[in-house]
Amino acid sequence: MSEMLKSYIAGQWVLPEPAGGVFEAINPATEDVCARVALCTPAEANAAIAAARAAFDGWAATPLDARLALVEKLIAVFEARYDEMVVAISTEMGAPYDLSRDAQAESGPGHLKATVRAAREMAWDYEVGEDGIVTHEPIGVCVLITPWNWPINQIACKVGPALVAGCTMVLKPSEMAPLSAQLFAEMIAEAGFPAGVFNLVHGTGAAIGATLTSHAEVDMISFTGSTRAGVQIAKSAAATVKRVAQELGGKSANIVFADAGLEAAVTRGVQQCFGNTGQSCNAPTRMLIEQSVYDEAVAIAARVAKETALGDPKARGDHLGPVVSKAHFDKIQLLIQAGIDEGAQLVAGGTGRAEGFERGYYVKPTVFAGVHNQMTIAQEEVFGPVLVMIPFADEAEAVRIANDSPYGLYAYVQTDDLARARRIARRMRAGGVSINGTSQDYMAPFGGYKQSGNGREYGKFGLHDFLEIKSISGFRVP
Repeated sequence: MSEMLKSYIAGQWVLPEPAGGVFEAINPATEDVCARVALCTPAEANAAIAAARAAFDGWAATPLDARLALVEKLIAVFEARYDEMVVAISTEMGAPYDLSRDAQAESGPGHLKATVRAAREMAWDYEVGEDGIVTHEPIGVCVLITPWNWPINQIACKVGPALVAGCTMVLKPSEMAPLSAQLFAEMIAEAGFPAGVFNLVHGTGAAIGATLTSHAEVDMISFTGSTRAGVQIAKSAAATVKRVAQELGGKSANIVFADAGLEAAVTRGVQQCFGNTGQSCNAPTRMLIEQSVYDEAVAIAARVAKETALGDPKARGDHLGPVVSKAHFDKIQLLIQAGIDEGAQLVAGGTGRAEGFERGYYVKPTVFAGVHNQMTIAQEEVFGPVLVMIPFADEAEAVRIANDSPYGLYAYVQTDDLARARRIARRMRAGGVSINGTSQDYMAPFGGYKQSGNGREYGKFGLHDFLEIKSISGFRVP
């Protein structure tokens, strides 16, 4: 186990006041403590904001090329320490080694490189009218609040564009996934960013969340997490009229037509739902199946779920790890039981610990058939390896069911008819759509409609969240 984790404020590693207490992060595969985190109080949160404010003018005035050069140095440091990040993520949140190596850790340099590319392609100034220009400037001091499920993905896609835009920042990562954030802060220090540009505070939302989100010296908040927490943050920020960008919950529909190549389409859909042990906000957790092939699709999904292996995150291979915590395991159990109680047909998995795992928060890969869209398991985000299967009669009903959700983060459609796929993709009320299993590029915008949030991350779209737009008339008058 690592030593007590400190926060990083004004270029120094800081041990918070004892009043903040200590959080013990748990390895979800072993249920052992994997890190002890010294939690910040409002005093450290205020100090981090003050450090970011003091550094802002100098960093904002730093030429873009110089900012990009430092981010490129950060990329080099990250790649040199890549294996450390793989182990950190597997340890803290249970991502299997191959997933951590190939996707979780890879998203760090992936997002940073995309941000650099987007900045170089972007028109930072452009002419308007006969004598004016429009220019982009950093918004100011930003608070970045990130989750545990894709820890480095969400840190990199916020910190990268904030740095490039010329903002200074305070990062508050999830206390349940502190190792990857700590390592990232070490990389920032090694890359040589000026003191105060990047600050890291470990802490709970209850203890320091309101301080960070309501502070008058904070100009912008970027938050990824639950819709419930997002609502509270928006309320906290409202009094000082901050910009708030949020990526929140999801309950993504996956529409599968009879002509999709059913074996491949259903198998892919189950695997995508179960990926990261179901702990992804864009997971396709509602599989909508054309009525004529519904029973066949249910049989395929049940077989795939029963064949899905669970295993040690340290082991190589294509298996699922545990969910992140006992509290989260218990929540998933309650939702699976709700599905049973409401009359859904359990065709794979169910409640209780997965067989053969006496320790670790291993959930049985679960599939429900006979589901209608008003059931709890069809409306609430389970955030675990739980799939619900809903039949539909025709294209119109499929789109209606898909859009009948408080969320609108992502959506999926599987059909051999590309014209139909394109038509449906335009009608689905979601921030992103995948056709026939395609994956999203780092340069494409990511974010949602409705209660899935506002704003967009990744590439140039992520940069815009951290920039103000200024028009200057008379700029080109001799």
